[in-house]
Amino acid sequence: MTSVNSIAVIGAGTMGQGIALTAAQSGLRAFQIDVNADQLANAKKYHAKTVARLVEKQKLTQPQADEINARISYVSSMADAKDADWAIEAATENVDLKKKIFGLMKSTFGPNVVLATNTSSISITDLASAVGEDAHRVIGMHFFNPVPIMKLVEVIKGLATSAETTQRTIDLATVMGKTPIPANDRAGFVSNRVLMPMINEAFFAWMEGVAEPEHIDEIMKLGCNFPMGPLRLADFIGLDVCHDIMMVLWKELAQPKYAPCPKLRQLVQAGRLGDKTGRGVFEYAKK
Repeated sequence: MTSVNSIAVIGAGTMGQGIALTAAQSGLRAFQIDVNADQLANAKKYHAKTVARLVEKQKLTQPQADEINARISYVSSMADAKDADWAIEAATENVDLKKKIFGLMKSTFGPNVVLATNTSSISITDLASAVGEDAHRVIGMHFFNPVPIMKLVEVIKGLATSAETTQRTIDLATVMGKTPIPANDRAGFVSNRVLMPMINEAFFAWMEGVAEPEHIDEIMKLGCNFPMGPLRLADFIGLDVCHDIMMVLWKELAQPKYAPCPKLRQLVQAGRLGDKTGRGVFEYAKK
């Protein structure tokens, strides 16, 4: 079994940033890859700020923080990370985009490199079809936001995923300080199969006038002991992400109950995506 010393993270959005930082904190070299220079700059700022905060809280020494920052390289091309031992795609929930990335991953990384995806809802088997005979090294490695804090990693095998690929993924997740738990290759897996319809139903309750957003959230927090209300959580995740996942569930499971709430769709169309735009269900002070 090949040991993993370096990991290529394709995509420098919220999840990709978190995966790269977590890898570096675990002693791995991380390549943060994105074609968007601004996105790479944002990732670098996030990493520096997060590590500096850990120093302030005395959870890291300054030399340890410097080592973590030094282990992350910011590059615009997969070719710049071609010697990585592991590759994980962390792009948006768009199956065509992900398949395109997987085709590039296959041609860039060596034959022993696992080709993982951080998808939260899309079929692993479908994504693996983009790499043909290399489908045995494709697997779902679904981290949760915020990645440095959340312990869970859903590990999802596709139809052709090998036992070796699965075990290597479990081993890597453990090295990164996570708890890997298996789930089968069905739309939304376990987490989003259960969570997203609940969030969607909260939007229906709002749209139908059952209660105001803040009251829906308070009822769920106080009545169900949720740390965060479903509408606030939707803003945190990103309303566009919630909408995309519901679309995957609706398409793959073919049941009306998975159709995105019109209120959710309307907010996405208006560009009100939640925390990242400063306004979603709720409004937020500019960062």
